[in-house]
Amino acid sequence: MRDIVFTRRSGWIPNVIREAGELKLTLGAGADANHEPRTFTFSIGEAHLAVIREDLARHLLLWSAVLPLCDAAGTRDRLDENAAVALLDPILLSAPADVDALFQRIQWDRGRLIAHGADIDLLERGQVCAAMGAATETSNGKRAQEYHANRRRAERGAVLGPLDAAILRYTGQYLHGATIPKRMPDAVAPALLPEVMRVIATAEQACAGMRIGRDPRRGKRATDKRDWDRMATTVDAAVRRAHPELVDDAVHTVSFLMCSEATDRSRSTPMEDDEEAADTRADFGESARKTILSFTDDKGVEKKWIQDNHRTATAEFWEFVGDRSAADNEVFTIEDEEMGEGIQLHFYADSIARVTTVHEGEGGGSDPEYRVEYSLVDGIGGYRTLVSAFVRGGCAALEQHGSWISDAAEFERARRRRDAK
Repeated sequence: MRDIVFTRRSGWIPNVIREAGELKLTLGAGADANHEPRTFTFSIGEAHLAVIREDLARHLLLWSAVLPLCDAAGTRDRLDENAAVALLDPILLSAPADVDALFQRIQWDRGRLIAHGADIDLLERGQVCAAMGAATETSNGKRAQEYHANRRRAERGAVLGPLDAAILRYTGQYLHGATIPKRMPDAVAPALLPEVMRVIATAEQACAGMRIGRDPRRGKRATDKRDWDRMATTVDAAVRRAHPELVDDAVHTVSFLMCSEATDRSRSTPMEDDEEAADTRADFGESARKTILSFTDDKGVEKKWIQDNHRTATAEFWEFVGDRSAADNEVFTIEDEEMGEGIQLHFYADSIARVTTVHEGEGGGSDPEYRVEYSLVDGIGGYRTLVSAFVRGGCAALEQHGSWISDAAEFERARRRRDAK
């Protein structure tokens, strides 16, 4: 039989229960191997209960000191009840100076106390009892998150000015630098918002017209890392020139915002021709344009494309790549069977092969004769240019794009030289 003897409004603060006639403190902390919450209990005395009832500060201090023991128990081990019981008298029944001295020697959860209103400056000076003078039963988790975020920045030597902090709040990255940034003007003090918007305007002007394209080699929603890096570098440089007083954290969050928004725009548009390949469109007449193509991957899956004025071959091909590309599926082919030519893209090696039929196979079972030539490719942008050129003009259209090598061994040496740089 378990009866609740004492509880506070916050359900997370440890409760006192009576179980089989014995007083115990019970608290939830951590999770088991199945991600279910764990509950820990240990025995307390009547004198401890009296202090817990009357003194919120001591109750919270005990909680913060017990939590590391719960963490040490992990997902399956038992709580070290002897260690927990050993904390009772020193925290609940000792003089404030002795409690302060104890907290210099043990592990304790600083964030928990800060969330419940502890004075941060006093905590930092080791005056834990005095710091809890304004403690509250209700928790403010954001206050603890801000403390930890500031502490992490301080460890890196980053000191935020008012505008730096306002920019981080605007992008929603004040607490967590890994959070996807977004625009949150309501999070900024009205007096600082105009200055923040001037910084944002600088970034927008710097990357106007830039885009972050898709990279189907890494999946349907993946985008080009090179485009991202190019935009981030451009925005960083512009913001630093216009606002040299900003710290790195503020500058980076602005470029992160610009790149994230460009990525979202790219992902929300159909998979169509890459703009970098636009200059190939006028180079070849309509007679050279492909009307029927076959796409295959390294797993033997095939997709036919027939010109029907709905979607371009390049769009269909890159969608096929986005659907099928994987760590064990990195070779894709586009073939024009009627013309006897095609290209094979080797994503694992940043290379491409163009294949043309020199002689058709004749009667008697003789095999066709092919000419195979290889070229190195510079990222997804290079692949897009080559695919677009082939679709619009066949293998002949690829001549102006790259240096083509017919000897496989010579090409492999060229590839190794590039990768060694």
